[in-house]
Amino acid sequence: MSALRDLVVLDLASVGPAARASRILADYGLQIVKVAPVQASSAKQVDPVFHAYGAGRGTRRMRVDLKAAGGRATIQRLAAHVDVVIESYRPGVAARLGVGWDDLRAANPRLVYCSTSGYGQHGRYADWVGHDINYQALSGYLACTERNAKGVPALPGATIADGAGGGMHAALAILAALLERASTGAGKYLDVSVTDGMLNLMSLYVDQYLATGEDTRPGSGVLSGRYAWYGIYATRDGKHLSVGAIEGHFFRNLCRLLGLEQYGERQYDAAAQPEMRAAFEAAFARRDRDEWVALLAGADTCVAPVLSIPEVCTDRHLRERGTFRDAIHPERGRFEQLAPLLAGCARDAAPHTVAAAGHTDTDEVLRGAGFAAAEIAALRSEGCVE
Repeated sequence: MSALRDLVVLDLASVGPAARASRILADYGLQIVKVAPVQASSAKQVDPVFHAYGAGRGTRRMRVDLKAAGGRATIQRLAAHVDVVIESYRPGVAARLGVGWDDLRAANPRLVYCSTSGYGQHGRYADWVGHDINYQALSGYLACTERNAKGVPALPGATIADGAGGGMHAALAILAALLERASTGAGKYLDVSVTDGMLNLMSLYVDQYLATGEDTRPGSGVLSGRYAWYGIYATRDGKHLSVGAIEGHFFRNLCRLLGLEQYGERQYDAAAQPEMRAAFEAAFARRDRDEWVALLAGADTCVAPVLSIPEVCTDRHLRERGTFRDAIHPERGRFEQLAPLLAGCARDAAPHTVAAAGHTDTDEVLRGAGFAAAEIAALRSEGCVE
């Protein structure tokens, strides 16, 4: 990853998909400079809690007033010294502020500029505001989700749209653009729509409908609950198991260990599913979750426990893989956080020291871009940077 460590990302966002993308890029070694509004500004940008987004791991911070001419000029000048700019303003806002693609590429033709938004930079929904649940809704994800007791799609347990549809989408697009730049020498504009990213995640079902006209609804297919051997089951202690025995030999192993061999050759028998489901429910209710895990998980049955977040954080397998690492906060002391987890990231680094609230690296960043001490002092005096 040494080639990535010389690359600098100027991140004009604070939370959401852009922040997820910066987190991924930082874990792959890119240098992130997070730009927030000056504290005196009335900007609505949200400062994330201290532990969010890796607690600022691999990130330097600065505050800039983009409403001031000096602040805009500062970003325009910085853009000449960075490789990537990420922003998450509503479409057209970055350009009105003077930090849009056309403004910044004039100073740096090699710049990769990534705009993240819910619905993209153009199209009739481009000006809609939204959050994770809205992008899941528009992509068809919620329509394919099991209904709750009231008959409506259940509220998802993770921010899939921000994390994968937006953050991973943006990080992948940025890295691809940087790789392309290495050959062409030219920068690129990236219109990252979180909804597009969610549609990519829904491609199995969307492509199925486009090719065959077959709709996917809860209970209509293998992955949406049609069959008894792909679902969630309660155990005696009120906990749950996930069962995903799709392949025939895994299904037969499961039936044998549950004492339900009579279903071994009826895996796809639609008429047998209600009876089979009831039999599975009764069988799993006879033992505690972890007893079933000990019996089934290592026996080629595609069974795994449904863990709570506290259980995730103490799971022995995850601990053995170095999933967690220490961080040190100047006021809160030592705490744990997820390590860089994506393949190729280094998990065994020293504890990360979290910056104190209000800390900025503005002078260091500006000096690195060639600003003289007198220029920095003038910008601070005018309130353009903090």
